[in-house]
Amino acid sequence: MIDLAKEIWQTMCTNKLRTILTGISVAWGIFMLILLLSISHGLLNHSMEFMASNDPNRISVWGGRTSKAYMGLKEGRDIPLRYKYMDVIKEDSKDNVEKVTSTIYLSGTVSTNKDYLSSSSVVGMYPGTLSARNKLLYGREINQADMQQQRKVIMLHKKSAAVLFDKPEEAVGKYVKLGNLAFTVVGIYDHDWEQTSIIPFTTAYALSGYSDQLQRIDVHIKGISNEQESAALEKEVRHSIAKSAIFDPDDESAVWTFDRFASYINNIRSTNYLNIAMWVIGLLTLITGIVGVSNIMFVSVKERTHEIGIRRAIGAKPRNLIVQVVLESIVLTTCFGYIGIVLGTVAVEIFSYATRDSQFFLNPTVDISIAIQVTIALIIAGALAGLFPAIRATKVRPVEALRDE
Repeated sequence: MIDLAKEIWQTMCTNKLRTILTGISVAWGIFMLILLLSISHGLLNHSMEFMASNDPNRISVWGGRTSKAYMGLKEGRDIPLRYKYMDVIKEDSKDNVEKVTSTIYLSGTVSTNKDYLSSSSVVGMYPGTLSARNKLLYGREINQADMQQQRKVIMLHKKSAAVLFDKPEEAVGKYVKLGNLAFTVVGIYDHDWEQTSIIPFTTAYALSGYSDQLQRIDVHIKGISNEQESAALEKEVRHSIAKSAIFDPDDESAVWTFDRFASYINNIRSTNYLNIAMWVIGLLTLITGIVGVSNIMFVSVKERTHEIGIRRAIGAKPRNLIVQVVLESIVLTTCFGYIGIVLGTVAVEIFSYATRDSQFFLNPTVDISIAIQVTIALIIAGALAGLFPAIRATKVRPVEALRDE
């Protein structure tokens, strides 16, 4: 090991300028690789968090207008969504449907004796369908008992609660008026952009006059693992509605659907492609430095021709020479590479701090997986850089090498 260290040091000192320039190339390549992977990691984290927060395991359905005549009925008919379609979908696709929910949007003024919300939007929702981006701050969410008993309870955004009450945390348990009805505040939540007031779906259904028409139906799926299965379920949902609404099941204009699961899979695929692209760009940058390391090792082998001849003459096997040269190359690459890792880690931390409030990056830091991947890349790169000079060293004929001065 000591002899190997001496030989590596001798190799580095043979041509200091070339070694330094090559080392800078290796360090720069690793620096860029870490920075690019971290940026990709931050984009991927944000994309995954955003998609997961919007419940990707569902198919959303909206009413449309027919584009085909069907069973004696003309084209151009409006197809509104009906409350009964929810039960039909659930019954026809029970194996792959966890639940079927809907949302009702109401207009009304939410107020207290202190103040009122000038632009209040009230939405009736099912329990457990709040976006993951809705962070509960105080109290509780809408639950199943609220649904079953059509309770007059409401959740407020923290800004709305601040307008209606002195402090948002003091709003829980207090009363607000929605129109002429008193509602109990059961929870305060926060969201990045939505500020709607939330009530139970059944309560909103009653306030709408038990209107049979719905604006949207959400089919929450289960047991689906790929796009083909999701597309088949989407088609099955369309057929279920077509059976009740009487339109051509293949008429895609009759009802509009959005397969959020397929979109989720496509987004994951896109972010994976981005990660691969970052790896390719980083490795191409690293190759510049690796070529320099390989050149240094070729020079080292050339300058040690006489030494190699002596070792071959006293019985050194070719694999011993290959191991020595490759190890020297790996150590040389790794030494400068870890300088790049340190500098890259510092740059990533600075970038992470600068983008801490960004809407496009989430935690773009160097984790243990990136460190392991870069270390493996360094070892492989160093081995490849030393492989060809090592093979050349094995081809040196002892007799000719001993004549070399």
